[in-house]
Order: sequence, then C-alpha cells, then structure tokens
Amino acid sequence: MDIQQSIELLKNLISTPSFSGEEDKTADIIGNYLKDKDIIFNRENNNIWAKNKFFDDSKPTILLNSHHDTVKPNSAYTFDPFDPIEKDGKIQGLGSNDAGASVVSLLATFVHFYHQKKLKYNLIIAITAEEESSGPNGLNSLLKSLPEIDFAIVGEPTQMHLAIAEKGLLVIDVIAKGIPGHAAHTNTINPIYKAIEDIEWVKNYKFDKTSEFLGEVKMSVTQINAGTQHNVVPAECSFVIDVRVNDKYTNLEVLDIIRQNLKSKVVARSTNLNASSIDKNHHFVQAGIKLGRKIYGSPTLSDQSVLTCQSVKLGPGNSTRSHQANEYILKNEIKEGIDLYIKILTEILI
Repeated sequence: MDIQQSIELLKNLISTPSFSGEEDKTADIIGNYLKDKDIIFNRENNNIWAKNKFFDDSKPTILLNSHHDTVKPNSAYTFDPFDPIEKDGKIQGLGSNDAGASVVSLLATFVHFYHQKKLKYNLIIAITAEEESSGPNGLNSLLKSLPEIDFAIVGEPTQMHLAIAEKGLLVIDVIAKGIPGHAAHTNTINPIYKAIEDIEWVKNYKFDKTSEFLGEVKMSVTQINAGTQHNVVPAECSFVIDVRVNDKYTNLEVLDIIRQNLKSKVVARSTNLNASSIDKNHHFVQAGIKLGRKIYGSPTLSDQSVLTCQSVKLGPGNSTRSHQANEYILKNEIKEGIDLYIKILTEILI
C-alpha cells in the first residue's frame, strides 16, 4: 500500500474548500482518484460511491463511509487553513482530522480489496457530503440508491478505537403561552413563569433506561427568549432543549415523554438523528478487540445517526482536534488507519 498516495490525496482535499453544501470540487477529486484506479463509480449530488469489482447480490454488504465536507475555519487559525502544511510528521489544514484522514484511509482500504475474489461480504465505499450540517443531500439522501447494507463502518476520528455506540440528538423548541399586559396589573398570565416550571422539569427529570456505553439520556436547556421591555408581560416565552439520546430509546420515544410532562407547546426540529449501536459480540468488533482496540460509547454525532443497520465509528485522528483551530493529522495515524482497517476487515472478509 502506497501511503504517499493517500497523503497526496489528503493534501489535495485540504487545499480545496468543501464547506457543507459546497463540496462539488472535492467530489471531483475523489471521483478522479477512483477513476485513476480503474474503479467504476457513481455520483449523486456531491456523494461518490462504488461497489467492489466482484459484487455479488447473494452476499451481505459492508458499507465504508466517511464525509468530505468541513465546517468553516474559525478565526484562531495561525496559518492558512487551506494550505496543507507538512511538518514534523504532521499534515495541517482544515478537514485533515475531521474527516479527511478517514476518507483517504477508507479509500485506500477499498482499493486494497476491490479486485479480490470470493470475499465473504460485498464492499461499498461511499464518501458523502453535508455531514457537518446534517443537510438533506448527504448520506441520508444516498441510501435509497445503495443496495441493502448489513453493516457499516463510519470513518470519524476515534484514534482507531471502536465506538460501538453513539448518542442521538433531539433539538426541541418549547413555547410557553401567556396573556400579555402591563407589569403593574394582575390580570395577566406570565409565560416566563410557565416556562420556568417546565425548565425545572427538564433540569430534574431522569430517564429510566441507562446504556452500558452511553450512560443516561442528557437534557440541557441551551437558549431562552422572552420580552421586549421591562414593564410589559410578554405573550410568550420560548426556550430550546438539547437532548442527547442513548441507544435504549428512539428519538420519538423521548419526544413523547417530554410532551407528556411539559405544559408548553413542544416542537422537535427533527427526529431523524437517532442513537446507534452494535452488539459488542459482533464479529467485526471482536476482530478489533483481538487486535488490541478498545471499545467505547461516543457522545458526538455522525452519519451513523441516519443508518438503520448496525454500525461502528472508527477512524484515524483524535476527536478533540475536530473543529478547532490549526487542525492536523499525524502521517503515522493515517498509516495506522489503513493498516488496521485492512487487518480487521481481513478477519471477516477472507
């Protein structure tokens, strides 16, 4: 495996801006990479995907997925975020860690297995868009075009340890209604007081089911808004609840519990970003453990949330570098990523 090809591909991706919804140029780069390897690929919007050469409809299928979009760089960068500086064993630049390293490592892994016959599973590579924004034209839009997926590896920075569970996300808008009026009068109903009662419930409520790897469902009130001036009781008070859902509940189940207990109007922005998990006895997980990898639960959201099959989050890099200034990946992390992807998959494919 030529690690330098993966390094050069990563540097090319870093130097090409690919904010969520604006990934057309990096999609071109990824498509050209596969074309140069004589791999037939498909493109849907800015999503690039391909099947292994000897794809067999009678076999189960593994999806290799990561995303090539990035967030926008923050103002604390001390260098050009689109200049892929290579120094002291590091490659610096926006998207290098999240998730460029996973993209190039999974592509190299797919190329490694592409021509092999008699694999026990099919492989599909899908490098997708709009992960950072949970947009409508990412992996979620592509799934209808893909064959049935039995298991997925989602490439995100995990230091090549296996995140076998991931919390889902619910963002909920709550609106408490009142009767507006002059603050000096008594014939008003203050929606702020109604909101406070509901916020107290959010603060104190404990969901019954705790996950082995994800712990409890966590609710946090993160925004609140009411009133325009000091002497007017407002007509309404709105607040936002951020809910991180464990794998013991669906988002709809959590939403129903919240609606049953709050007096105010409850509206979920989306219920699609569900928690995900995989049995720790799954043969892929056990193959990783056999190679010395740890298993854990991840609090951060990824494209696992739109998958209905079992999945694991696994990739080179460190999640704490994601979205920070002066993002970087170590060259040896990419080498380790490719090596471990191939070794773990070899355990179940060959």
